[in-house]
Amino acid sequence: MEHTASISSLLIVIIAAFLTPLVLHRLKLNIIPVVVAEIIVGLIIGKSGFDIVQSDEWLEILSTLGFIFLMFLSGLEIDFNAFKIKKKNNNKGEQEPNPLVISIIIFTGILLLSYGLSYLFVLAGFIDSVMLMTIIISTISLGVVVPTLKEENLMKTMIGQIILLVAVIADLVTMILLAVFVSIKDSGSGNTWLLLILFAAGVLLYFVGRKFQKGQWLENLSKGTVQIGTRAVFTLIIFLVALSETVGAENILGAFLAGTLVSLLAPSKELVSKLDSFGYGFLIPVFFVMIGVELNIWALFSDPQLLLLIPLLLIALLISKILPVWILKKWYSTKMVVASSFILTATLSLVIAAATIGEDMGILSSELGGTLILVAVISSIITPAVFKKIFPKQDTDEIQIDVAIIGANQMTLPVYEQLKSSLYNPTIFHRKQEKLDQLISKGTVFSIVELEDYTESQFEHHNIYNYDVVVLATGDEKLNASLAELMKENGVERVLARVENPTLAKELKQQNIEIFSTIHAQHVLLRAAIESPSMMQLLMDRDTSLYEIKILNAKYHGVLIRKFPFMGDVIFVRILRNGEAIVPHGDTELKLEDRLIVSGSMEYLDELKMELELT
Repeated sequence: MEHTASISSLLIVIIAAFLTPLVLHRLKLNIIPVVVAEIIVGLIIGKSGFDIVQSDEWLEILSTLGFIFLMFLSGLEIDFNAFKIKKKNNNKGEQEPNPLVISIIIFTGILLLSYGLSYLFVLAGFIDSVMLMTIIISTISLGVVVPTLKEENLMKTMIGQIILLVAVIADLVTMILLAVFVSIKDSGSGNTWLLLILFAAGVLLYFVGRKFQKGQWLENLSKGTVQIGTRAVFTLIIFLVALSETVGAENILGAFLAGTLVSLLAPSKELVSKLDSFGYGFLIPVFFVMIGVELNIWALFSDPQLLLLIPLLLIALLISKILPVWILKKWYSTKMVVASSFILTATLSLVIAAATIGEDMGILSSELGGTLILVAVISSIITPAVFKKIFPKQDTDEIQIDVAIIGANQMTLPVYEQLKSSLYNPTIFHRKQEKLDQLISKGTVFSIVELEDYTESQFEHHNIYNYDVVVLATGDEKLNASLAELMKENGVERVLARVENPTLAKELKQQNIEIFSTIHAQHVLLRAAIESPSMMQLLMDRDTSLYEIKILNAKYHGVLIRKFPFMGDVIFVRILRNGEAIVPHGDTELKLEDRLIVSGSMEYLDELKMELELT
């Protein structure tokens, strides 16, 4: 009978996790994060609602694994390239702040203010631990901040980068503080030093990963039934989780460290997609549904002190953010500053982690832990909505994609001329000793910057690492390859290199470097001219050419083509999705990451590309 009950409860949880996003989509409740909705569904089927799910060994194991994988993905979500950001001028012509410096100052202020507010909660008798309360108040949810910034097209703006950096720093620091807190409370200060073993192991594993990740044999083992990359990730997670528990730390620290290591190794988008699919498709929903199942909100509401704690803690979360963030008032409007404070008030995963750990250690009662989780859920629902309501709408017409083209020649100069538009801002960089006179017609104006040489110092001096796209198109393919690797190491998001050698091209593709080959292109074009002359005419006519646009703007996810607001002078030819080519029709639903093959006028396509691709 216990076996039957176990299967029944597991089945109910799995069905609830499956139906939750479908219901959200159907009711158009995009304002609620899916993980929050899963907790709410857990409340309905758990102790606070119909009480039809009984926690047992199966669910506890899956929930624990979900918690571990959530912390791993939280670490993986941290983009360390965010720390390499250029300074720009705002609309008023004034220089904006250095994002890294200002983010550190803001988080330091958040941490100090959280410490002071925690004392007030301890004096009021709500909680006994100042350090644990400091961690709870100062933490910020990357899982809420990142999607919200993407939806509002703010990831590439300076204010968006500052918000993101504050959230990243908060995620890292509060996780480390939580590990130190557990180590001190569990076995005294001696165990804190054992954490160094864990971090030393992490550093060692990072260099081992760097050594092997570029090997050809590794790529061969990453396909079919072997999937060595995925196996390596799960081995890393379990090893660091086991090591964490051995040194007296919480297992989630090991999982979080595993995520940061994988992030530092810059995994392929395909591997990240697989890990996201496994985590958010199975284990993590079970964890969040079980959080709701175990939470008894009626017990919370029956205690006046816990009921009072909810609004007080929400106010404390906002105060701890709005005062330090007010320093941005020097550069930004009041609305921007207040809105930024609200989105940084969003908190979820680490509060759940802290509450769970506090209950396990006997520091928090189950009712108090439940109250903290409830506050986190409320903040995750309210703060993104307030942020979107308050934050001034950005003028996307002012946003341009900066393209650096290294090497001026008969191929790049015409491309430069054709690329200039309201969306693209190209610049050609060329070595001084190479002559340009024979390439440039009289009266033609090119934005060409001369470099002393193609060296790292010259690239830094001219801020080339800060460009959105860098094209390496010199006549030396080995130079292109080495410079492409240098660009990737310095955080350039998109790097294209001209390489003819297939072996060299394959090595670069493993590092997410895009390749173009003039010889291969000529072969393809000649064959197309013979087999499909009409298609060639379409491709070569600039006014009616085919173009590829990737959907990165979340607000167009789920939109039907017949309801698409920007049809105008453009035709949807194909939709490329998960390796399949879809013939579009009026009822075709657009999805994030779709690649649209479209045809239309250049002016209108620039406008459409700007709207759909900017994140």
